[in-house]
Amino acid sequence: MCGLLGLVCPSDLDAATARSAVGSAVRCQRHRGPDETGTWSGGEVVFGFNRLSIIDIEHSHQPLLWGPPESPERYAILFNGEIYNYLELRAELADMHMAQFNTEGDTEAVVAAYHYLGPSAVGRLRGMFAFLIWDSERGTLFGARDPFGIKPLFYASGPGGVAFSSEKKSLLELAPLLGIATELDRTALQHYLVLQYVPEPESLHTQIRRIESGTCFTVSPGDQPMIKRYFKPEFRPRPVTDSTDAERLYDEIADVMRDSVAKHMRADVTVGSFLSGGIDSTAIAALAKEHNPNLITFTTGFEREGYSEVDVAAESAAAIGVKHVVRTVNADEMMAALPLIVWYLDDPVADPALVPLWFIAREARKHVKVVLSGEGADELFGGYTIYREPLSLRPFERVPGSLRRAMGAFSRHIPEGTRGKDLLRRGALSLEERYYGNARIFRDDQLRTVLQTFDPHIGHADVTAGPYRESRTWDPVTRMQHVDLFTWLRGDILVKADKMTMANSLELRVPFLDPEVFAVASRIPLDQKVTKETTKYALRRALDGIVPAHVLNRRKLGFPVPIRLWLRDEMYDWARDIVVKSQTDRELDRNAVLRLLEEHRAGSLDHSRRIWALLVYMLWHGIFIEDRIKPEVPEPHYPVKL
Repeated sequence: MCGLLGLVCPSDLDAATARSAVGSAVRCQRHRGPDETGTWSGGEVVFGFNRLSIIDIEHSHQPLLWGPPESPERYAILFNGEIYNYLELRAELADMHMAQFNTEGDTEAVVAAYHYLGPSAVGRLRGMFAFLIWDSERGTLFGARDPFGIKPLFYASGPGGVAFSSEKKSLLELAPLLGIATELDRTALQHYLVLQYVPEPESLHTQIRRIESGTCFTVSPGDQPMIKRYFKPEFRPRPVTDSTDAERLYDEIADVMRDSVAKHMRADVTVGSFLSGGIDSTAIAALAKEHNPNLITFTTGFEREGYSEVDVAAESAAAIGVKHVVRTVNADEMMAALPLIVWYLDDPVADPALVPLWFIAREARKHVKVVLSGEGADELFGGYTIYREPLSLRPFERVPGSLRRAMGAFSRHIPEGTRGKDLLRRGALSLEERYYGNARIFRDDQLRTVLQTFDPHIGHADVTAGPYRESRTWDPVTRMQHVDLFTWLRGDILVKADKMTMANSLELRVPFLDPEVFAVASRIPLDQKVTKETTKYALRRALDGIVPAHVLNRRKLGFPVPIRLWLRDEMYDWARDIVVKSQTDRELDRNAVLRLLEEHRAGSLDHSRRIWALLVYMLWHGIFIEDRIKPEVPEPHYPVKL
């Protein structure tokens, strides 16, 4: 696990200048890897790295040089992540290709697999990863990102070369050398205000993009990266015809989850687990306990009724038999921490749940270096409540198209907040029009009031058209899952998971997001995912006996944050101060934002999620565009070897 930075230089760039620039730019990623840091150069490439040592701690230093016996230092690799089948892969390469290894780690397995199998080796990796491999003989850089987008990878290209990085901050520091502009991307901003995150491959800077999940690339000095998709998630449901079929499916799910958790426990350091009050994290913790009797679990919450899962999580920890650590968060702590959290994010994510996640990651790092978590279960097994929406909207499908459109037009005249308005509006829309993920922050009519320049041609279809096109023959729920894999999961869920844990030098592993788990989940039929009564039906049945009974059929809550209440009270003055001081007048109508805040304070309407999205953006703008807000970034709490 590390923070990586790689620069492919044009041949006329001074090597000392490039190495100095990379060395300086990689320092802002030290929280990702405080155990070792430094730079390396060879030919037309410069690597910078920060290592968090998890496996083969005394060896597997980065960048790691490797090659076959006839050319033992042909390759240099930078690797961020973990490969959970690395032992099996190393054994296979040694047996079939007589591969020789000098370490006991997974990094060497990745570069050896690339040498012997070529780019197809990426499909053999079971884990989370973003890596760069420099081939000194061919003079090419090969890289890839894991299938689901667990680990991040930004890139930028200009006259001064092509650079890849775990964090965008490093690329912003390299911008003068690369010769790229750092202007605001207004299309990405409009997407953010609708979705609450910046969708891949965009970033909020026009000339910095993201390598998408499930893709690999090759680049030579002076050229642009050639990007290719190697992973396309496909759902192929198989009908469950009788009780024997059903029990076989439940056994498959339980078996593959037990295997995934076992492999995710591989580490040379202590592994803990996050634990909310829900089925996903509880299942992971229960299965992890089978491998570590001294497992420690961690949860967070708030001192407000209805906004905490602390009691349920504590009951689960007691039922599983694990040590449990709780961290509660108050409004003052959130307000004080948010600018620093936004700095860690790189691009704004308006999900309030990332704040308590940052606090519990900070607490967990006092006890462990690795945690397991339950991200991905909802997307793979059908867990979001909104996945039941196609069931409730079925009556609308029998209404002629012209009448449905008339219903939608009528809904626009119903006052905001009126019961049934949104159901009528959504029932009038097709799936492609109405569903673009779990968060819908600003509608177009609302965006017009806050954006100085609203572009009606920018919409969620820009982001969802591909996933919908690829899934046109599937049932509506499965199509929603497919869309979420390419949008919500990698844009929100995994960004906050990576950024908030790595901000605290803590590695987070997600056993649900495993290719073998997906292979089983992709075969689950609709009636085993959502019913009128529940979600994740097959997963719940599979975990009966593993997850305590009080959690098994509990509704999803997650890490809810009481911003609706706090923005009317404790956070009101703080929020207003952010709006008044913000220099975002070119993008946002300040008076319109203040009106939202006042209406929310009056209690007539709930604007909390929209206000939060605007506040996070204004803080981001103050940090990365205005250079006015300068969070005090702490040094990593752990020894840094220079």
